[in-house]
Formats: sequence, structure tokens, C-alpha cells
Amino acid sequence: MLLKPFLHQCQHQPDALALQEQDRQVSYRQLLQQAQTIAAALQARGARPGQPVAVHLDRGIEAACALFGVLLAGACYVPLDLKNPAPRLSFIVADAQVHTVLGTGAMPVWLDESLWLDINACSTALPATVDIPAESLAAILYTSGSTGQPRGVALSHRAILAFTSWAADLLALTSADRIASSAPFFFDLSTFDLYAVLGSGASLHFIPAGLTMAPARLSAWLSEHAISGWYTVPSLLAFLTYKGNLAHTPLPALRFIIFAGEVFPTPALIDLAASLPQTALYNFFGPTETNVCCYWPVQRERLIAEQTIPIGLPAAGCELHITADTGELWVRGPTLASGYWRDGRVQSFLNADDWYPTGDRASLEQNEYRFHGRLGRMLKCSGYRVEPAEIEAVVNAIPGVKGCAVIGVDDQTAGQRSALAVVLDPGMSIAEIRKSLSRQLPAYMQPSRYLVLEELPRLANGKMDYGQVSILLAT
Repeated sequence: MLLKPFLHQCQHQPDALALQEQDRQVSYRQLLQQAQTIAAALQARGARPGQPVAVHLDRGIEAACALFGVLLAGACYVPLDLKNPAPRLSFIVADAQVHTVLGTGAMPVWLDESLWLDINACSTALPATVDIPAESLAAILYTSGSTGQPRGVALSHRAILAFTSWAADLLALTSADRIASSAPFFFDLSTFDLYAVLGSGASLHFIPAGLTMAPARLSAWLSEHAISGWYTVPSLLAFLTYKGNLAHTPLPALRFIIFAGEVFPTPALIDLAASLPQTALYNFFGPTETNVCCYWPVQRERLIAEQTIPIGLPAAGCELHITADTGELWVRGPTLASGYWRDGRVQSFLNADDWYPTGDRASLEQNEYRFHGRLGRMLKCSGYRVEPAEIEAVVNAIPGVKGCAVIGVDDQTAGQRSALAVVLDPGMSIAEIRKSLSRQLPAYMQPSRYLVLEELPRLANGKMDYGQVSILLAT
């Protein structure tokens, strides 16, 4: 069971600090008690083991209690991004076939009233003990899907625990560690924060949301809270490097930083490494389906501005294979997700050889793996996976749109951003497209660049000429 290491800490150091958010602190005992109350309430509502339960709460103490409560009840959590437009949230709740939606206060207007459970209204109680097999689902994380709709990646207790146990050992986490948390709970980076950290008896400190846009204040916060570790995305670290006043903000307690989710531009990494000479840096790599399948402890002496960094060595017992024809990276191992959640059940994503084909191009050079981009069209925007096909499906459904194409453009702060070429009916404007997309897509999926064309470029076989679209959007 995924929470077994956490429950061990609750027994051996119940009064130790577990979570801190602003000035509020919660001990291991208090976190367990609140989670038990939520678990008992879910069981009283008839939630069955393995059944999906959505969590409609921002990253923080309340959300952590809710997630742990879902797991104690034997159910499977589906964390929602509250910044998503209502139609997208409604789709996820329906697609996951959730039993309950946990939150606080007033129910969202788009939600069926029968699904809502205010966790602050739950009466103190103990849940029934549930036997949870290792292959039972712990979480369903929704990512952008190539079919035009979000797609749920189903993660088992076994898969998450395999990664978090490995990571806790790699980073030598102890009860003395104070770990910063900036990853939303619908992002797979959060599994480290919740289960590696709290399973090791360390404390988790939620970075106030506004600080991610105020790098000088963020570095001061890291110093003030004596943060010893942090797992985040390269775009935020690059922002901190150049705008965080690190030269005048010593961070002596910061013993490690892990980054993942997108390519870290080497010049920015060189500057970060120079600013934090005593901090160990790690590059973690892997799609949500594998959590982390590769890692590279950053070797400062090997950083060259003109070269990308390796993704390194197999992680957490994963096996890696590179196909001879396309150079695609295949993965199998204990951290692999169970499959995709569709129609109320898990559907396998393994190929005929029982590997997960990542869609990433890679090479093995001197016993280290290197990443060479995507085989398909998927983008990585601020650490989020974005399928251009999902954006195209939404755009093409807007009245007055005659056709569109979405490509990725490089962005120094976000890795990539989507850009849209579109053919419109006379009288239709880009402003109308923007307004419609703002209601249907999260901010990180909305195009950063628009171009209106009379017709979309096509190849001789009639397929979209995305290469020509890229040229047009770049000029």
C-alpha cells in the first residue's frame, strides 16, 4: 500500500511537522486524523475500493489531506486543475466516472450536486481497514490527449511506490529534510513530494503560488524556510537563476534540486550550477506513463553551453530499449502506469512486445542515454504535456473556423508554446478564437501566436504540411 511508509512515520513520530502552508503547520498525527475522517466519510457514502474520487482543491494542506483520505478509503484519486475551464473539468469527472468530488465550501456550478462532498463538513470518524493489493489504482492523472480530449493515465500503488522508494534512497531523505513543493497534484512530480518526502519523515513546505512569478521573493522564501530539497520544472529554475538574486541570497541548507518535465537549456543550467555550487542537481526524465525512467546526476564539469545534457541512466529498476529503425525509446519496469483509463476500466498501452513506446527519440552514447526530441507532434509547455491535436479539435469545433494547424515554437521561459494557423470565414476574427479557447482550454494550452491564412499548406498526398506551417508562423 502506497501510504505504508507514511503510516510508519505517523506511528514513530506523530508530533513531527508534516506539512506547512503559509503560517499553518500540520503534524503527522493531524494529517492522519484528517485523512481518516475523509476516508470514513467516503466509505459511508458507499465508495468502493478502486473507485475514482475527484479532488477539487488547490495544491496545499487541504488537498493533501483529501488525497490521503481517498487512499485510506481504498479508492483512487483524480486531482483536478481548478484553473481549467468548466467544460474540461466536467469532461474529466464524467470520463473518470468518479464516485465523489471532494472540495470545500460551495459546490462548483458545473457539477452534479449528488457528487459533491465538503471535506470540512465531515464528522470525525475512523474508516474501516481496507486490504489494498499492489496493483490497485492509486491515482488517475489526466494529460493532454492526441484524440482531442484529455486522457487519464492510471497509476497503481505499486508503480508510485517503486518510484518514490527509489527516489527517497537516491536523495537520502531523512526526517531532518525540509522539502519545497510547487508541483500541482495533477502533475506526476507531486508523487515525490507526497510519498517520498512524507514516507521518509521529512516535512513538506508549500511554496505560495504568487512566488513562482516573483523569483527574488522565492529565493528569499527558500532561504527563510531553510529548504533542503526541491523537485520542479526547468522553466521555473531558469527564471530563478536570472531573476532570483541568488548572488545575494545564500541557500546553505539547499542540498539538492531535481528538475524534470522539459529540456533545461544548458546555458541556464550552467548559471544555476554556478549560483548554487554546493547543491546537487539531478535531471529526471520520463513521461507520465513511466513517471521517471531515466536520471542524470548533473556533473558540472561536463556542462557545455552548446550541448544538451544527458538523460542519463535507467531509474528505479526500469529497462530501456531503443528501436533500430526510428530510435524510439521503449520502457518497461516497476514504475510503469497500468494503462489508460477509458470507459470505467484500465486499457493497456503496451505494444506487442510488452514495452511502453514513449514516442521519444533517444540514443545510447558511452553508456548514457540522450534525448533527441519527439517522434510525434507532442509539445512540452512549462512542464505540461500538450497534444496539438487536442487544441486543433477544439479550434475546429468553433463556428466560423474552416481549418487549422497547431505547431510548437520555442520559448525560453516555457520550453515550448503552441502556435495556431487558422482559416476563417469572412468576418470572423482572432479575438473570437481567443475568447472561445479561454473558455475551453487551460492557459498553458492556449496558443501564444496566431496566423490567419486563406488556406492551409498541404503535401502532395493531401496531408497537412506542418513544416510549411512552422515556416509561416516563424516569419
